[in-house]
Amino acid sequence: MKIIDVSYHNGDIDWQKIKASGIDGVIIRAGYGKYTYQKDRCFEKNYSNAKANNLYVGAYWYSYAENTTDARSEALAFLEVIKNKTFELPLYFDIEEQKQVKLGKTACTAIAKAFCETIENAGYFCGVYSYDSFFTTNFDSTIPEKYSLWIARVDGKKPQSCNVYDMWQYSWKEKFPGNSCDFDISECYKNFPEIIKNACLNGFKKFDTYKITAEINNIDISKADKIKAVCLGFGMTVKQAKE
Repeated sequence: MKIIDVSYHNGDIDWQKIKASGIDGVIIRAGYGKYTYQKDRCFEKNYSNAKANNLYVGAYWYSYAENTTDARSEALAFLEVIKNKTFELPLYFDIEEQKQVKLGKTACTAIAKAFCETIENAGYFCGVYSYDSFFTTNFDSTIPEKYSLWIARVDGKKPQSCNVYDMWQYSWKEKFPGNSCDFDISECYKNFPEIIKNACLNGFKKFDTYKITAEINNIDISKADKIKAVCLGFGMTVKQAKE
């Protein structure tokens, strides 16, 4: 699947032309930092328009966390912003600040876990986004083992830091008709919509199922055949017998 990611930096987006260009889904920035007032000012508009154009939707939260307490606060703000919405794609923790790089591997691993665990405990499918080398310098092996990875590398080479990743952001300069700005674009290798819906995550609920048993007596063969054909069309099991 082809996935773009957007924020208020993209301005007004012609979503119909995005969809017509063969894009399958979008990861929308919901916000950044520890507070709900840091919600992306175009999040609601981008979410509504993406859904209206039948695109798969995910979201990300940009992190400034320098410890696990901050990370949990960021996750709680994220959850409040996305409340009562559904997402066919994962929710991603975006960690890439230089002040976070300086914290080192142990601290960044703990920060990512604290954020993602908070999101997962609320019933969402969570992943981690960063640039390629960050996954080597600032995460231990538990991050790729436990979470979906979305890796940015735009020099024409595939990510080198991890052998297993679900999305590769390969360009920050994708153009689409009717849109003047550049877009980030990624290749998605996993069927997240099916996985997430089947697991009843990201706001999707399990539907109740019902069993219907029907019996009709005293009808002639022509009517019986017609009723049988209709029932089979609904996927029903039909037993027809002469009285």
